[in-house]
Amino acid sequence: MHFLFMPDSFKGSLSATQICQILQDCAQRIFPDAVCSRIPIADGGEGTVDCFLQVSGGVRVKVRAAGPLMEPQESFYGLIHDGRTAVIEMAACAGLPLAEGHKDPARATTYGVGELISAALSPNLKGREADHIILGLGGSATTDGGCGMAAALGVRFYNAAGETFVPTGGTLKDIARIDASAIDPRFKQVRITAMCDIDNPLYGPDGAAYVFGPQKGADPALVKELDAGLQHLAAVILRDLKLDVSQVPGAGAAGGMGAGCLAFLGAQLQSGIDTVLEAADFEHAAELADYIITGEGRIDGQSLQGKAVIGIARRAQAFGKPVIALVGGAVDSELAPAWEQGLTAVFTINRLPQDLALSKAHSAENLAAAAENLFRLIKAAQK
Repeated sequence: MHFLFMPDSFKGSLSATQICQILQDCAQRIFPDAVCSRIPIADGGEGTVDCFLQVSGGVRVKVRAAGPLMEPQESFYGLIHDGRTAVIEMAACAGLPLAEGHKDPARATTYGVGELISAALSPNLKGREADHIILGLGGSATTDGGCGMAAALGVRFYNAAGETFVPTGGTLKDIARIDASAIDPRFKQVRITAMCDIDNPLYGPDGAAYVFGPQKGADPALVKELDAGLQHLAAVILRDLKLDVSQVPGAGAAGGMGAGCLAFLGAQLQSGIDTVLEAADFEHAAELADYIITGEGRIDGQSLQGKAVIGIARRAQAFGKPVIALVGGAVDSELAPAWEQGLTAVFTINRLPQDLALSKAHSAENLAAAAENLFRLIKAAQK
């Protein structure tokens, strides 16, 4: 029996690597001779750097960068392909867990992300400058449209008084003019791939503020304010940079960071999970497996827009392999399309009707119990 484990993390409780270990331990109790292949997955959010380092090899580089509220902190990025490619996850310095206890999407900034990019463009530990940057968009505390990142890289934002400032979600409305002429010239030699796990537009009912603002701490009034700011930003980008980012799929990723990557970095937006699956040589791994077991903290309608579980299921269809998801929670009424896209079954791990604040402390034991039952079922089906 050959199992392929490809989980995303359960945000705030278990990393993808921890989940792989739990699954392997359970599988080998029921199938002592089982072959277990492990590919921890990330689709642009927390854990993206570790995912690429495990799949491709490489090194983690520590860097000081600004946090969500501009507080200096230790951050990191990864170097793979002998230093030619730098992997950056914006969650490393602008992530929602870093803002826990003081969520403030009106003030949160992506400035630190720009500092990480600047560091990655400098001569690195391998003695060369990266010529490709993979930037993971996901898990952010921000709704600044990537303006903080751009400011750290030399883009100048002016208010009505002609003063420069670093826009945040609450001050996007104050941008009177954008001057990108002084952006770091090294970008002319660098290819930027921005990993998006969603296809939401920049603003509107399905945009960054309305869909993701509440989980970042925005009440209904602030959601409207943030959305208006993103609309204003799109209008100024169109006028000053001659680029329409308003309705590009993925522009709303990570608080509008998708739009910022397009407008300020000339990046290519690409499905996060597809980027990882290509790096992991998924086709070869899937061909060898009898079962593919994946998972994430919650599966719902958003998951069907390109996150890890559905991305794996879609690619696995070509091999006719069962794809089973173990998840923290599921919205069953939104999952009907998933069955047509290759997902075989979904099992939630929680054993008792508990609030997330209580259940996440027991995620490891709950996952182990659910996994053992799954493997017992698979064994029984073989008889």
